[in-house]
Amino acid sequence: MKRQKYASDISREKFAEIEPELRSVRRTTKPISLDLYDVFCAVFYLLRTGCQWRFLPTDFPKWQSVYAYWSKWSQPDEHGTSVLERALKKSQVGAAREKLGRNACSTFLIVDAQSVKNADTAGFKGYDAGKKVSGIKRHIAVDSLGLPHAVAVTTANVTDRQGALQAFERCKGSLGRVQSVLTDAGYVGKPFADGVKQRLGAHVTVQIAKHDELHSFRVMPKRWVVERSFAWLEKNRRLWKNCERWLNTSLQFVHLAFVVLLLRRS
Repeated sequence: MKRQKYASDISREKFAEIEPELRSVRRTTKPISLDLYDVFCAVFYLLRTGCQWRFLPTDFPKWQSVYAYWSKWSQPDEHGTSVLERALKKSQVGAAREKLGRNACSTFLIVDAQSVKNADTAGFKGYDAGKKVSGIKRHIAVDSLGLPHAVAVTTANVTDRQGALQAFERCKGSLGRVQSVLTDAGYVGKPFADGVKQRLGAHVTVQIAKHDELHSFRVMPKRWVVERSFAWLEKNRRLWKNCERWLNTSLQFVHLAFVVLLLRRS
């Protein structure tokens, strides 16, 4: 039976760009009985609308099957990289940059963090005393286009500096061309600059963007780019609060949000 089309669906042509990565998690000895396109659309429906797994529309595959595939797609391998993260960086971020005549890896990154409140179902939490938020914290490093090159999710009590270093540590294999990192005043200090050099190379410089005048509003050059990336994530209701029991699940939903964003823009 043909299922209903939802506003969250992507086209089959766009899905074909990442389908080989998604199929790679299955054993070749057993044929796939479900349409992976419908499974992927079901997962993104959940991310976009914020519903629970059990409340997925019945014309999608059974929620247990959808969740089983999601678990495989979000499981990190021996290098700490999931299928979704590989699809994001190889098939989408790199391709989007190359279409504009740029190298797949950026030489300039903008770093920031976002504290998110926990729902009662969340399994891990910390308290961000600066923003008065009890929950988790998302750390992202984006290029001048707002595309993610390093992402990490921690509890909210982890400082912005520690979280950024964790993001660089887990993604350093794809950051070999980075030469400069732009941050705000929350990342000031020699320990952070030394940590960046240790992970990305001694040639990398850290720039701190500061306000010129107190109590005055100005758009800080380049800093608005990373704020826009956070705004893209917040178009998905599942990311308004942290509902996940595991930090890795929260991280993989961020990867999924960026994957679909880039699929629709390409």
